[in-house]
Amino acid sequence: MRCAALLWGWLLLGCSWGPAPPGVSAAALLTATYVLDDASGPGRQFDGIGAVSGGGATSRLLVTYQEPYRSQILDYLFKPSFGASLHILKVEIGGDGQSTDGTEPSHMHYENDENYFRGYEWWLMKEAKKRNPKIKLIGLPWTFPAWIGKGENWPYDYPDVTAYYIVSWILGAKQYHDLDIDYIGIWNERAFSSKYIKLLRYTLDKHGLQQVRIIASDRLWEPISFVLLLDSELHGVVDVIGAHYPGTKTVPNALLTKKKLWSSEDYSTFNDEVGAGCWARILNQNYVNGNMTSTIAWNLVASYYEELPFGRCGLMTAQEPWSGHYKVEAPIWITAHTTQFTQPGWSYLQVDGHLEGGGSFVALTDGLGNLTIIIETMTHNHSQCIRPPLPHFSVTPQRATFYLKGSFYMVETLQVWHSRLGFESGNSSLFQQLHPVKVWKGSFSLDLNVDEVYTLTTLKTGQKCGCPEPPPPQPFPSNYKDDFNIRNPPFSEAPNFADQTGVFEYFINASDPGDHVFTLRQVVVQRPITWASDADQTISVIGNFQWVNMTVTCDIYIEKQRDGGVFVAGRVDNGGIYVRRTKGVFFWVFADGTYRVTGDLAGEEILMKGLSGVRDNAWHTLTLNIQGTSASGLLNGYPLWENVTVSKLSNGWAAIGTRSFEFAQFDNFHIEAS
Repeated sequence: MRCAALLWGWLLLGCSWGPAPPGVSAAALLTATYVLDDASGPGRQFDGIGAVSGGGATSRLLVTYQEPYRSQILDYLFKPSFGASLHILKVEIGGDGQSTDGTEPSHMHYENDENYFRGYEWWLMKEAKKRNPKIKLIGLPWTFPAWIGKGENWPYDYPDVTAYYIVSWILGAKQYHDLDIDYIGIWNERAFSSKYIKLLRYTLDKHGLQQVRIIASDRLWEPISFVLLLDSELHGVVDVIGAHYPGTKTVPNALLTKKKLWSSEDYSTFNDEVGAGCWARILNQNYVNGNMTSTIAWNLVASYYEELPFGRCGLMTAQEPWSGHYKVEAPIWITAHTTQFTQPGWSYLQVDGHLEGGGSFVALTDGLGNLTIIIETMTHNHSQCIRPPLPHFSVTPQRATFYLKGSFYMVETLQVWHSRLGFESGNSSLFQQLHPVKVWKGSFSLDLNVDEVYTLTTLKTGQKCGCPEPPPPQPFPSNYKDDFNIRNPPFSEAPNFADQTGVFEYFINASDPGDHVFTLRQVVVQRPITWASDADQTISVIGNFQWVNMTVTCDIYIEKQRDGGVFVAGRVDNGGIYVRRTKGVFFWVFADGTYRVTGDLAGEEILMKGLSGVRDNAWHTLTLNIQGTSASGLLNGYPLWENVTVSKLSNGWAAIGTRSFEFAQFDNFHIEAS
């Protein structure tokens, strides 16, 4: 159905709207009526639509964008009546561990350490608040620094320590950034401890944080719902049951708790038209089928190297800070259909919400006479999310007649916004404002085709921003240098480095009078309480995954005596949750004066080894040269090993890292690649 054709097919005295779908005679259309009435009181309160930054490092490349592109991206995400206009921002409370696409730094690497300027989530929350002061903020940990568990890979043995750590983050947000955190979670997709949740509530209250609400347990509906029904004290401290990827369904126990039910992480789907279809379907059906009053997408913006796990599973894509290129994907405009015409605090109307011909609708009101109706007719194959599997269903073209009753009977016109996801044709029409629909004697009709979204609303505030086109895409520069010489860096991490195990931070080396005052330092010295399978080595990747031939040079400084070690690497083929299986060409030097060349991060596939004369607490320059099936290495400019055969011609990033969780420094990084 072309947009132009939609303007205007008046039928039936102006109460029907829009032409029949192509090839379907009006008479043959399935027809049904739906009543919207607030006389019996509202349904559940709507809590908003949001997205997650983190879990992990999903916004890593965003911070490096130059203006005006960075602000444009943020506007598309957060600015009201502009783009996605999100109501909620959920961020990872960094814990130094791998949390899907990288590690995010903790505010407390060590027990006696506090720093509320690490990472980029503080910055992102401030940018969101700057654009929408009413946006709700959620914090949730995926991983924790090792000291929390005192040697155990578990955060609940010392619940007072964990509560202190989390409350410190909330207090730091306020003290250093004037950010009020609205909700706090327990431990992403892992076990919860009732004792810890109660102690967290007590600790929050003791610090005057009564307004911070608790979400549990960011996993499945059970066992949290069952436990809440058994434990009245726990029932008293949990405000929201948050489930992940619920497939639009809830469970009886969750409903029995009478708590707010949220899909506190959902979507996670490649952001093409099918991803947009997935998002359109669950935004409605999470409420229609599952009584969920908030849906939060993982993730906010795909701002990480695309070859990491779940590439491009963000509402939009911004993975090229070096070029300024970004892409406003279809899910942004699907989000706008709900977010631009509702607000947290509105109420759903009590309606069944299923359309006779397949698809769904929701209706919301502010209680002051405003009404917003969102309709989706997504077909099965065009709306599959990454998880869970989607049972078969069918959707057919249909005519829907809505009767407005109660306080809506006097509504005379509704503004209309429309999207049609084009699969066969490839042309989608996204978030277009159409001619308003006239309500005739309390009713109007719509002819609905498949794979469409309509918003009909009394609000006139909708807007589709047309920012200037961003620059065209460009590959990562093939000649790239960073000397880390920056006295007051805006962020704690160097641009474009994506930490996959460990945390690499700018460091001022006060004891060095020479060329290495400003360096990059690996700072995680104990294995964190993990969420994924972090490697036993630390590693940060950078560059273009398509690189084959490259020369990587870096000055290195081993701090750990005897068994310390560092590497530079090329053709690095993995990261994120798969970091343990990373392959590539790794050139290691160790504090005991030896070196190794390996074909993997784990160091099991040894290609060459020998003596280097390298020592700890001294600067050395490593150069790794990979051309075709051959690699060679230089130490301080002199050949150390050469003509090592690299069995298969592969490609991948460059990387730096350490042998274990240990302090080490890097300087004057330089890569030339093709």
